[in-house]
Amino acid sequence: MAKKPGIPQKFKPWVEARKRHRLSHAHIQMARELGLNPKKLGQKDNHRQEPWKAPLPHFIEDLFFKRFGKTRPDSVRSIEQVVADQQKKKDEPRARKAVQVHENQGRIKCPRRR
Repeated sequence: MAKKPGIPQKFKPWVEARKRHRLSHAHIQMARELGLNPKKLGQKDNHRQEPWKAPLPHFIEDLFFKRFGKTRPDSVRSIEQVVADQQKKKDEPRARKAVQVHENQGRIKCPRRR
């Protein structure tokens, strides 16, 4: 029985950061596109202790606007959707090859005569 693939290790810190800092999928996608480190988001999310800092969602939105000139990404996709798309892309060639093998099983190959 094949086990269902979970979230890869490289995406788990982003899922944890989304839960810990109460960020939306859009904010996580913006932070990933900006190249922020998910483990260091806590340093930027202490606006209660340091009132001169902006809240983390506003900070990410400001950086995204400065870098890309737009307030939100064109299409917002969650980490789970990104993982599912990658898995689908990875499984496509396997499925295509399985169909070809199944189609070729009915054919009889004749040896070439020389």
